Amino acid sequence: MDIAGAKKAVCDAVDARADLLLAVSHQIHQHPEENFAEHFAHDLLTRSLESDGLTVDRGAYGLDTAFETNVGSTGPTIAVLLEYDALPGIGHACGHNVIAAAGLGAGLAAAVLAEELGGRVRILGTPAEEGGGGKILMADAGAFRQVDAALMIHPADHDLRSMTTIAIHRLDVTYSGLAAHAAAHPWLGRNALDGAVLGYMNVAALRQHIRPDERIHGVFTDGGDKPNIVPATAAMHWYVRAGSLRNLEELKPRVLAALEAGAGATGCTFDHQWIDPAYAELSSNSAMEDLYVANAKSVGRTVGPVSDAANVVGSTDMVNISHLVPSIHPMLAIAPPGIGIHTPRFAEFAVGAEGDRGVIDGAKIMAMTIVDLWSSDQALGRVREEFAATAS
Repeated sequence: MDIAGAKKAVCDAVDARADLLLAVSHQIHQHPEENFAEHFAHDLLTRSLESDGLTVDRGAYGLDTAFETNVGSTGPTIAVLLEYDALPGIGHACGHNVIAAAGLGAGLAAAVLAEELGGRVRILGTPAEEGGGGKILMADAGAFRQVDAALMIHPADHDLRSMTTIAIHRLDVTYSGLAAHAAAHPWLGRNALDGAVLGYMNVAALRQHIRPDERIHGVFTDGGDKPNIVPATAAMHWYVRAGSLRNLEELKPRVLAALEAGAGATGCTFDHQWIDPAYAELSSNSAMEDLYVANAKSVGRTVGPVSDAANVVGSTDMVNISHLVPSIHPMLAIAPPGIGIHTPRFAEFAVGAEGDRGVIDGAKIMAMTIVDLWSSDQALGRVREEFAATAS
């Protein structure tokens, strides 16, 4: 089968499963689950794979809500990655239901032709992208060994070649003081909340003197129990981000110094914990992105470069995978320009008509890109050469 015929075949395979894919997207959207608790999505996706005759390893790589399916006996192994965790309070405002359903469709379609085209596809269900680092944990356990390339799509308000990623390390901090009656004997207390507030303000001042691609943002997770009790404890959860892991390591001690100063000013003690794994910055692969862009054009999508007017900035554990194997993380428009991810409005689009179109288009584009990587030694060679050059 020639490449054009193979691409038509995988697109037909997606169309034949369109009802299933949209049902999966909608059901995951209706059952939002946070990091490592995605049991409904895990079971739904694995049943969908099994209903197509595929064998699934549930709870793969030591994670209850991860899974893996392998199809094909020879040739290059291309991994399709599915995300399906949600955000607290705003559900699938990052559109992971679209990622999961599109990845499912791409994997099922590629599986139809794996033996005929001489390729292997590895369908990986990767939990806990929103802070838990599921892909990194799976990689540490061997999920990407003997993988030649990895791909996924991410919903957005523009069709873009990639996401602008910044490295991130999460931080928990705790202030410990001394409780006292806030009206009768306030001088006996040491106010942990005051220490935390001063630490927060110190970080606010620090923000004036960091690089343009660096971000520091946090929330209070404990601020005391009652106004008439001097708070004996206070706590915050922070995201510290930078354009690269190297710059992140330089920024982290500055953030800690700002936060700890609040404890010293209030007579409190300060404890902190960096929450692993850290997320790196993306190592992009333009050769594979070019394949994706051409295939997107065939379904009526024009994929543009990142610009000031069209850009999505964030952090993802997919970038760590991009340092292990050639990878792409293109953005797929499912909402009008200006409707940003991680907002309630974006969650509405993720289950609307544009979200549904994104599921089908995303599945087709990825499946066709897999066909390219299987069928063209030259295309895969360019991908490998660029990855090797970047890694060196």
